[in-house]
Amino acid sequence: MLMNFAGRSLDLARCHVMGILNVTPDSFSDGGRFNQRDAALVQARRMVNDGAAFVDIGGESTRPGSASISVQEELDRVCPVVEAIAAELDTVISVDTSTPEVMTESVRLGASFINDVRALQRDGAVKAAVEAGVPVCLTHMKGQPGDMQVKPEYDNVSREVASFLMSRVRLVEEAGVLARHILLDPGFGFGKNLNHNLELLAGLAQMRALGYPVLVGVSRKSMLGEITGRDVSERLPAGLAAATIAAMKGASIIRVHDVRETVDAVKVVAAMEEVVQ
Repeated sequence: MLMNFAGRSLDLARCHVMGILNVTPDSFSDGGRFNQRDAALVQARRMVNDGAAFVDIGGESTRPGSASISVQEELDRVCPVVEAIAAELDTVISVDTSTPEVMTESVRLGASFINDVRALQRDGAVKAAVEAGVPVCLTHMKGQPGDMQVKPEYDNVSREVASFLMSRVRLVEEAGVLARHILLDPGFGFGKNLNHNLELLAGLAQMRALGYPVLVGVSRKSMLGEITGRDVSERLPAGLAAATIAAMKGASIIRVHDVRETVDAVKVVAAMEEVVQ
C-alpha cells in the first residue's frame, strides 16, 4: 500500500510515526516551546533522528476550548518552519491545518501532506487540497474546538464516525482528490468522551476495513489522564500502550509527541507481526 508524498513513497501497510510540532503559544501540552523558527527546527531535527517518518506542523491550537486565529497569523507561524525543515531535513512535512491559504502556501514551500481536523469543511479547503495534489487526512470532529467537549452524544459512535468520514470521502473524491491520497482519522478527543474514545480504539480494525489508511492521535490526551489520573507530563506510558494497541489494530500512522519511545513500541509490533504472518 504505497502512498506518494511529493516523491517520497511510504508503505502504509506498515505503521509509521508522525512527530507533533506545535508552533503555537497555547497547545495543551507543549505550547510556546517551539513557536520560534530555530527552536522548531531543532525539535524537528530531533524527531527525524529519533525515527519519525512525518513531522506535523500546527499553527492553530485545536485543544478543547481553544480560540480561532487569523489566517495571516497562522501563515506567519507555519510557513517559516515548513520552509526551514524542507531546506534541511529528509522527511515528509505535514501541515495540521484547516485553512486553505495555509494548505496552498505550505505545499508550495515543501509540505507534502495536509492533516485537517475539520475534514476539509472550511470554505475553499477542498479546492485547495485538490490543487495541492498531495495526500490528505480527513478527521472526525463533532462540533468545534471551542465547544466540542460539552457533553458529546452518539447513538453509536463507531457507526456515526465512519458514516461521517465516508461522506467526506465521497465529496472530496468527487471534487478531484485522488482515492489513493486519502487517510482517515477517527478524531480521538474531538467531541468524544472517554467511553467513545475507548470504543473507537477497540474498533480501529473496522475503521481500517473501510479501505483507507488510518491515522491515530492519542498522545498525552485527556482520555489517558482520565484512565490513569496522570498529568499531561506523565502520560507517556499510557500513550505507548494506546499506540501499541493502535499499531496492532492496523493504524498506518501514529501521531505523537514522544517519537523515540513510540518508534520502539511500533518496532516491537512489527517484529511480532513478521513472525506470526
